[in-house]
Amino acid sequence: MDWGALHAILGGVNKHSTSIGKIWLTVLFVFRIMILVVAAEKVWGDEQQDFTCNTLQPGCKNVCYDEYFPVSHIRLWALQLIFVSTPALLVAMHVTYRRHENTRKYRPGDKVDIENLKKQKFHIKGALWWTYTTSIFFRIIFEAIFMYIFYFMYKGYRMPRLVKCSDFPCPNTVDCFISRPTEKTVFTIFMLVVSGICMLLNVLELSYLMLKSCMKKTQPVKSLPSH
Repeated sequence: MDWGALHAILGGVNKHSTSIGKIWLTVLFVFRIMILVVAAEKVWGDEQQDFTCNTLQPGCKNVCYDEYFPVSHIRLWALQLIFVSTPALLVAMHVTYRRHENTRKYRPGDKVDIENLKKQKFHIKGALWWTYTTSIFFRIIFEAIFMYIFYFMYKGYRMPRLVKCSDFPCPNTVDCFISRPTEKTVFTIFMLVVSGICMLLNVLELSYLMLKSCMKKTQPVKSLPSH
């Protein structure tokens, strides 16, 4: 996954965001994507190799590992980040469309400053407001769904030291041991806490935008002075 390309796209959206949106993007890349790229592979890279069971029955270790780790943590976190970031791409496409429409307003022969058009900042109002708030809403939904998936798929957020497996072809109930369970538990809780912080930031930003919109609608319209 080319996280640099994703950062470049979301960075373009960032200048049209609110202050809370800028904080969300910083947390997303510094505490989630960078940690995932730098540390996650070292924590989970040797999991299947160091997953040991007290039996030599062929296939038993693989079956037990698949039962307790149906999907790799790294792949599931990467999938979560992709889903959470995707709604922001809707805002990027909307901004690109607005720029294209502004460019079409110029007649052939008019001097157009392309750089100024690229740097133009759009205020979150009108159709862009709906696109922006919809993207935040889906971010919250995706964060909540993946937090539940982690809890359901791994039977909680804590990595056990000992797991028991009795599926075929295991000859009986077999004890299996997960490597570095404490480190994995700490890492998992850290990623989930940061995910919760991102969800909280999204809720705050959505509330801020809705409150700001309601305040504008309730403000009395200033009447023109009569002559």
